[in-house]
Amino acid sequence: MAKNWFEKFEHHKVLYSYLLFALYLLINNSINASSVWMEHQRDALSTLQWWEPLVWEYSSAIGTLMLTPFLVWFFNKVPPRFNAIGLQLSLHFVASLLFCIGHVSLMVALRKLVYGLLGRGYDFGPLAREFFYEYRKDVWGYLFLFALFHLAQFVYRRLKGDAMLIGAEQNEDSIATSHNNSPPEHFLVRKLDKEFLVKVDDIDWLESSGNYVNLHSKGRIYPLRATLAKTIETLQHKGFSRIHRSFAVNHHAIHSISYDPSGDGEILLNSGERLSLSRRFKDEFRGRFQSRPQ
Repeated sequence: MAKNWFEKFEHHKVLYSYLLFALYLLINNSINASSVWMEHQRDALSTLQWWEPLVWEYSSAIGTLMLTPFLVWFFNKVPPRFNAIGLQLSLHFVASLLFCIGHVSLMVALRKLVYGLLGRGYDFGPLAREFFYEYRKDVWGYLFLFALFHLAQFVYRRLKGDAMLIGAEQNEDSIATSHNNSPPEHFLVRKLDKEFLVKVDDIDWLESSGNYVNLHSKGRIYPLRATLAKTIETLQHKGFSRIHRSFAVNHHAIHSISYDPSGDGEILLNSGERLSLSRRFKDEFRGRFQSRPQ
């Protein structure tokens, strides 16, 4: 049953993850709204209406949900590393500021809309003071989302299974630590308390994903901790070529290739999947493909 549940989740993991996060925000912000209402109820002079805390909290939640895809994209583009820490902190500082600006803008716009529909006016307050107040909360929320994203990825990879070269040490770049100069025939996949082998010949294509390269084989995805460049260097003699900044393909998995007038192209795999062929890699790919080993 657990296996079936995980496979269903895997086919729609982005949608399910987004819905789970939306449910968390709904519960969390509903609790916050009720707390604000109860606090104001203690003051006999309070004129706060019951719906106002709900508008405040739900407008914040909607703003966060609308910005979450951009945060996920950025977290993938800037994965945590042990080098260039100063640069990473600077990038995250700028990203947190942009997140706060976007969040406050969406939040205030939604509040003004709802208040206006109800014949009321909404005053955000002095911009500098209120923005600093919101940034204190948003930077904490940004850090929470950053930690949650990478924790979820870690758990997901443990459940799915991490790939590594047989005999390689599992450090920051496991594929680079192999002492075998010949092309590998298999990758070792560790999945919780089990280990099994994935044949290199069964891998259809490779996909760069942050600190990992996703190995696509028979409808399954196995994350390998390495860069796409190093993975191609290791697998090129097994018939793999880079076709895009983020993709590489197994020659033997190709069904057909088509080209656009722009110079780019598209590769149709035997599995029915389609991959983009960038003009930057087209000539080198065609040269290797035409002389691929039989």
